[in-house]
Amino acid sequence: MPVLDEQLIPVFDEVVSRNPGEIEFHQAVREVLESLGPVVAKHPEYADAEVIRRLCEPERQIIFRVPWVDDAGRVQLNRGFRVEFNSALGPYKGGLRFHPSVYLGIVKFLGFEQIFKNSLTGMPIGGGKGGSDFDPKGRSSAEVMRFCQSFMTELFRHIGEYTDVPAGDIGVGGREIGYLFGQYKRVTNRYESGVLTGKGLTWGGSQVRTEATGYGTVFFVKEMLTASRDSFDGKQVVVSGSGNVAIYAIEKVHQLGGRVVACSDSDGYVVEESGIDLDLLKEVKELQRGRVSDYAARRGSSAKYSSKGSIWSVPCQIALPCATQNELNGADAKRLVANGCQIVAEGANMPTTPEATALLHAAGVRFAPGKAANAGGVATSALEMQQNASRDSWTFEHTEERLAKTMRSIHHRCLETADKYGSTGDYVVGANIAGFTQVADAMLALGII
Repeated sequence: MPVLDEQLIPVFDEVVSRNPGEIEFHQAVREVLESLGPVVAKHPEYADAEVIRRLCEPERQIIFRVPWVDDAGRVQLNRGFRVEFNSALGPYKGGLRFHPSVYLGIVKFLGFEQIFKNSLTGMPIGGGKGGSDFDPKGRSSAEVMRFCQSFMTELFRHIGEYTDVPAGDIGVGGREIGYLFGQYKRVTNRYESGVLTGKGLTWGGSQVRTEATGYGTVFFVKEMLTASRDSFDGKQVVVSGSGNVAIYAIEKVHQLGGRVVACSDSDGYVVEESGIDLDLLKEVKELQRGRVSDYAARRGSSAKYSSKGSIWSVPCQIALPCATQNELNGADAKRLVANGCQIVAEGANMPTTPEATALLHAAGVRFAPGKAANAGGVATSALEMQQNASRDSWTFEHTEERLAKTMRSIHHRCLETADKYGSTGDYVVGANIAGFTQVADAMLALGII
């Protein structure tokens, strides 16, 4: 397992003591700090200005109650969060997650990761994240609307197109963004379309935004393959999840010649050796809001569904964890290695545990961290902000090419930076250092803020 540079041990210890119980946040901070030993040795000015300590402390943390009324007329109560982590490069940018697991530690881990992810895109955007412990699963659209309206009634005072620009994440798709934006417009009396991204195409949204995170992850893997004179042709791929990211990762893999043989949700996973039927998966998940078990039932004998075990036991050359944090553990990593997996790229945020990451690295499996591999979503959100600011719209083809170009650039920066700091081919080191140094230099330029 990687170790911390002795200069950074007090920084990490302070993070743990100041943020007790927030284990996901601790994990995210440690993962970055483990890469920064060579940086602090080369740049003592970062230590002199306490840049790393300041970077680990959010600029602002907002917690608020969200009361709403369900369809039975009962008052329900949830908690809302927005962590505005770092604005050295631009307005805070990051999604909103609606899921029962959400608490301050989850939001801080996501916001911390977002700082470096946004930096890697080369776009002028800072890092933030938000959400609620509200669970939209099983709720009617009317209930979701009332919750979103109550949530935005508080959040609106903290966001703005030059301040903080939320987007979607788990549990927050186009429907939720619509309800949130409608309430923002109502309470502010302003049509500031740049205040939220992931909007519908008829009211300020960007082409490719829906597809961007999944497409971007696959574009990044394509660059990894190209670097070793390989391609997706004939590759067997496993994608965890079946939400927005997973569905469009599957779509792009198929377009590039690979075959996705398994996907999952929180109840289980389905294996289809001939390849997942994407049209049916979209119908079940996007139109019917169903489960992968429903997909398997519709496919009949060609698809095998399991509610037990791990999707990572399915043999593949490329694994794309696209569901949620810490879903791929050490035992899963051993299965992937034993089955000949060559590449693991994170489509979700921190879906691979530290133990699994270390095992994959030791086995020579090329590993792309989420802050690099899934940066396509926020990159396209920044393009949406650009279009909103200029009152412009672009074609799907133009926007997709911008996305592909951004992912090529991120891939190049990761490899170039890793090589510069003596860790040739290590995407984790490259992503962490490249993302960090750009933000750190901006913080130095802005002084002590």
